[in-house]
Parts: sequence; structure tokens; C-alpha cells
Amino acid sequence: MTVHSQGAVTAPQDAPPKSAGGQQTPPTTKGAGPPAPRRGRKQLPAGWLPYLLIGPAVLSLATLLLYPLAKNVILSFQKVDKIEFIQRKAPFNGVENYTQLLGDTHFWTVVVRTFAFTAANVALIMLIGSLVGILLNRLGTWMRLVLSMALVMAWAMPIVASVTVFQWLFDEQFGVMNWVMRTLGFSGYEQHNWFETGLSTLTIVTVLVVWGSVPFVALNMYAGLTTVSGELYEAARMDGANGWQTFWQVVFPSLKPFFTVTTFLEVIWVFKAFTQVYAMNRGGPDRASETLPVFAFVEGQSQGHYALAAAISVLTIVMLVIVMSFYFRLILKQEEEQ
Repeated sequence: MTVHSQGAVTAPQDAPPKSAGGQQTPPTTKGAGPPAPRRGRKQLPAGWLPYLLIGPAVLSLATLLLYPLAKNVILSFQKVDKIEFIQRKAPFNGVENYTQLLGDTHFWTVVVRTFAFTAANVALIMLIGSLVGILLNRLGTWMRLVLSMALVMAWAMPIVASVTVFQWLFDEQFGVMNWVMRTLGFSGYEQHNWFETGLSTLTIVTVLVVWGSVPFVALNMYAGLTTVSGELYEAARMDGANGWQTFWQVVFPSLKPFFTVTTFLEVIWVFKAFTQVYAMNRGGPDRASETLPVFAFVEGQSQGHYALAAAISVLTIVMLVIVMSFYFRLILKQEEEQ
């Protein structure tokens, strides 16, 4: 310590400070590690938190989707008709349900009808939806708002309610379409039955499905067009491109991911469409307008062939998986190109 001239004694500068009780605090050790965790509290392994967060969702999906799917697959390898259902028996019969279906001409007729129905609907939905989306991009603010509200209301209408409206429109006795055709001068539309054949029934269902699906494509198309830079349109006009060339050379390459995703979503939605087809005419007349989902329902609930209906649903899922494989290949190809 140092003694000053006044006689005061001071401690050296590097001496450790004293506490109020007179005890010295121990010096800190440089380079010490992190403090040890408290005893009695377990630490989760690193990287487990994301799995814990998605655990409830995975468990819910497994309970609501995977378990019924597994039970359905098992049922498809059993023989369960009305008698077995009453007796509560489910004997296994191997692949007999599948061989019966694959050898049934009516099943293949329904498959071809389903694919044709899906292709026609998806083509019309994408074409009309894209055109309406382009129209939304060209309209003014107020007209765009009115058209968007109309699209949303059509999209939000319940399916059963829309089916009821279309049944009224094409009613045999009081339908609006018969009155329109007579007003235009066409003969033979006095109490004309629009649901007389399977083709006419599916045509009306196609109008209903397209009407209800166009808003989704149109609004997404408009949202995608807002991301295209105006400089690209200006460059196309300076190069002398017309409207079609501008769309094909400017819009389509920029919105190619949108067209790919939306097209395959529409394929899935139309392929598994059930309510529109069944509620319109119960798959009739004479089961001539059945698609695969309606065919499975009629075989299971109306005919009492529960195991056969399960086999139909399994084959439907397999067909959808095959279609989706092309979608995933396109997605991977686009990622490689980028």
C-alpha cells in the first residue's frame, strides 16, 4: 500500500474489492465454460423441437387419414357383401375383387368416362379461368372489384345448393333452359328432359363444375399477373408483338409454375368430384353418368358390395398417384432448370 503525505493509507490499485461483510470475492477464472445445468431438469436433445411441434399434426393425419386408408386396403382383399355384413364376417379372398374389376367392361367404361370428364373440365377451367384473370388485370378498379366479388360468391356457394339451382334451370317442366330454347325458335323443347342420357347429364355437370372452379383459377391468374413487370409488356409492344404473342412469350414463361400447379390441382379436384355428379342425377340414367367415385359409392351403399367398393377406391387412388407422379417430375425438372 501507499502512504501519502497527509497520512492516509490507500490500497493498491490491483487489489480485489472487499464486500460489506469484510470477505473477499473469489477472482473470476478466464476461459471458464458455460454454467452447469440445474440438477433435476432434463434437457431435450438438440434438433428435436421441430419434430415435437409437428407431432400433433402428424398424429392427427395418421388417425384421420392413414388409419382409414389402411382399413380400406385391408377390406379390398376381403369378401364383404350384405350377408357377410349382417353376419359380421370378413373372410379374405385375396385379389378376387381386383380381378373381378379388371375383367369387368363396365369398370373400364367408367374409367374412360372419368378421364374424359376430367380432361374436358380441366381444359375448360384453365382456358376460361385464364381469360377471366387477364380480364381482371385489364379492368379498372371498380369493375375489377365487382367482378372479383361475383367470382368469390360463385366460388363460395355450397355445392348442393348450386346443384339444386342447376336442376331448376334444366327442369323438364318449368326449367329456364327449355323456355330459352323455345324463345330462340328451336322446336322439340316442350318438356324436354335434359337428363335423358348420360352424356347430357355429364354435360350439365361439366357446366356446373366449370362454373364453380373458374373463380379459383381466375383470381390466382390475376394475382400472378400482378407480379409480371410492366417493362416486359413494354418491350413486347416495342418489338411489335400482338396480344397472343405477348401472352405466349411474356406471360406464360413468367407464370409457368402457376399453370403447372393449378392444372394438377384441378385434375385432382375434378377426378375425385363426387357431390356434383351424384346429387345431379344419382349417376343415372341407368348408371350412364357414373364416374369412379360415384361408381364406388353405388357399388358399396346401393348394391351392398362393400369390399368391391373398397377395391374401386384403392384403384382410384393408384390412378391419382400415377397422375401425380408426372406432376412431381415436372416440379423436379423445373427446379433443375432454375
